[in-house]
Amino acid sequence: MKWSWKIGTVAGIGVYIHTTFLLLIGWIVVSYYLTHNTLAGSLQGIGFTLALFGCVLLHEFGHALTAQRYGIKTRDITLLPIGGVARLEKMPDKPVQEFWVALAGPAVNVVIAIGLFVWLQATGTLQPLLNLSVTSGSFLMRLLAVNLSLAIFNLVPAFPMDGGRVVRALLAMRLEYTRATHIAALLGQGLAFLFGFIGLFTNPFLMFIALFVWIGAAQEASMVQMKSALGGIPVGRAMLTEFHVLSPNDPLSKVVGLILSGTQHDFPVVENEAVVGILTQKDMLLGLAQRGQDTPVSQVMQHDFQVTDLGEMLEPAFARLQSCQCRTMPVLQHGQLVGLLTTENVTELLMIQSALEKARQRIGRISFSQ
Repeated sequence: MKWSWKIGTVAGIGVYIHTTFLLLIGWIVVSYYLTHNTLAGSLQGIGFTLALFGCVLLHEFGHALTAQRYGIKTRDITLLPIGGVARLEKMPDKPVQEFWVALAGPAVNVVIAIGLFVWLQATGTLQPLLNLSVTSGSFLMRLLAVNLSLAIFNLVPAFPMDGGRVVRALLAMRLEYTRATHIAALLGQGLAFLFGFIGLFTNPFLMFIALFVWIGAAQEASMVQMKSALGGIPVGRAMLTEFHVLSPNDPLSKVVGLILSGTQHDFPVVENEAVVGILTQKDMLLGLAQRGQDTPVSQVMQHDFQVTDLGEMLEPAFARLQSCQCRTMPVLQHGQLVGLLTTENVTELLMIQSALEKARQRIGRISFSQ
């Protein structure tokens, strides 16, 4: 995710903090300072923020480790002011799996809250929740309240939040997956509109949440529709068959000429009939700026790249293409380069399919009316 900083790796999963998370830290620290008017008060605010940070992180690892049980890896976890995002390599194949993955995060917060409740009860320090605020009350009581709030907030059925994913999973047990996603996304956007309207008159932070939910619901629905459209289509139907290749010894000046004379931006690099690298437009421009146009392609090309087979299904191949650092993937048949799979070509295929589907629907309506 853009504007994120990596702060570490836990259980093989990269943990990132988004720049906007600093707004939450700043707000809590300022709130503590205004309440206590001391540096010690601000330090208490930082300590509480770190504890909150830990609870959100454990929430996301609840999702990640549950997904791991179903053989699904997590690419990374990013912390945002409204919570965290665990980016799974793919969504669970079965609705019941998505159901448990979605519930795992809030369940972690409930377990933490129960543990804190038992401790506070045993030590006689339990206080009414209504007496608490962000800056007043015992540390553990406020942490208990935060975990309860995280669990309840995330279970709001506003897709793509955890509660919305639970709704989608339940719907998908009876409906087609794309239809279930469409319904869950509409519900999420409806709640986002309600959040935004209430936020206008109460808390502006609700408007921020509403924007996140609205955009997230639309993006998730679009991704599922794309996945459905790509299902059952082999790579060969979407690949680019007219393209230029480079040799490792070609100078960058040759690449400049090819780019200016055509529409190809990324080039496979072939040696002895084997693909040995990919030269992207970004790498080419960086090479020109730092080394000059006489630099051989081999010095700036990517040696670590993804490939796909002519008979592979388009959906998994396109998912790998989206996750790599380039927009082009060589297509091989028996080890020989036969085409290129690019994001542009896949997008054009989807546009053509959409136009053909609209044409079929229009003809069907005409036939029915006659």
